[in-house]
Amino acid sequence: MTDITLQSRPPRIGVIGLGYVGLPLAVELAKHFLTTGFDIKRERIAELERGEDSSREVSPAELAEIAALPEPLRYAHDPEQLRDCNLFIVTVPTPINEYRQPDFRPLESASRLLGGIIGRGAIVIYESTVYPGATEEVCVPLIEQGSGLIFNQDFFVGYSPERINPGDAERRLPNIKKVTSGSTPEVAAYVDALYRRIITAGTHPTSSIRVAEAAKVIENTQRDVNIALINELALIFNRLGIDTDEVLAAAGSKWNFLPFRPGLVGGHCIGVDPYYLTHKAQAIGYQPEIILAGRRLNDSMGAFVAGEVIKALCRRARIGPDTRALVMGLTFKENCPDLRNTRVVDILAELRDHGIGCDVHDPWASAAEAESEYGLKLVDWPTAPAYDAVILAVAHRDYAAMGSEAVRAVLKPGGVLYDVKHLFPKDAVDGRL
Repeated sequence: MTDITLQSRPPRIGVIGLGYVGLPLAVELAKHFLTTGFDIKRERIAELERGEDSSREVSPAELAEIAALPEPLRYAHDPEQLRDCNLFIVTVPTPINEYRQPDFRPLESASRLLGGIIGRGAIVIYESTVYPGATEEVCVPLIEQGSGLIFNQDFFVGYSPERINPGDAERRLPNIKKVTSGSTPEVAAYVDALYRRIITAGTHPTSSIRVAEAAKVIENTQRDVNIALINELALIFNRLGIDTDEVLAAAGSKWNFLPFRPGLVGGHCIGVDPYYLTHKAQAIGYQPEIILAGRRLNDSMGAFVAGEVIKALCRRARIGPDTRALVMGLTFKENCPDLRNTRVVDILAELRDHGIGCDVHDPWASAAEAESEYGLKLVDWPTAPAYDAVILAVAHRDYAAMGSEAVRAVLKPGGVLYDVKHLFPKDAVDGRL
């Protein structure tokens, strides 16, 4: 494929996966190109056709605007509806399994699906986070196998990693710079031109797909390691009886101090992506040290929080067979309904292991998803003092608006309020990370 442009080869786009990444992408692309959004979940297609988005990443007004275009965004559940597309963008999740190894099943399924419908000359762009080499080693062979086409002769591949930040109203898809790449120089230029049509912040072309894959996976690995350092400092300062927040504020007065804060590290990126890199490193004979140490430390923070609450309850003689705790927030971050890989469940597990009954409240989370994914039933906000401990685990703006006094109102006399997220003033709580 030589000398191709958006004008000489107008893209007819199929976006595979309409979650937190795929839907905003499909919406932006539909403003410029004929676009079909595909998802395997019938209920997801049905809600989008009603003009609703349960992820809250795209507003009803935005969905109505796209629906009113002369060529509106089309929604599909049947892969046959993608046959008229000549460019596909894959935005499916890349989770880890119970052994903290990469789980390629969603990516493999999407690649097999494309192998059954792709036509000669098509371009497939992957956005899912993987380790360097995975696109060409894992995905491309499945497309070749299913289609009978030859890579870089009959079809081509690009990689442009997603950088979506769920729940962030300021950093949206168009104003986040996009890394781009392609399997040939001509395809790389085409992929870059495509994204430049929708990304006002501009693009950063790379020399190869492997470089783009590596760039993405280290973005979140770097953040994970930095948070692990601050979490370890918080553990040290806790033993020294020093307030971590005050220490960080003082250190932050220097111009080049990085403003990381301690906390639970979950979600679909930071708590997952480092395992993709360490998996590949081990496969080539290198044993990563710092990355895995950071992961172990971050994964231990839920148990530490629960332990601090249990010690506070013991000091107040509040531990017994009827001790109950309310955990505020279940999603992996504030002001976002995403429950994937939330580490709040680690707090709950540790408390329950010590015989403490737990309720969970979250105004953002889906009650059905909380039950299906974690076996948890969300409760309404209590109307009377019912708990020996309340743990603020997620700093939803709803909780900030309530204030500490409203939260304390659900505590029994002598109860403990523990603030993981430093949402309330230090003198308004009984402990914080």
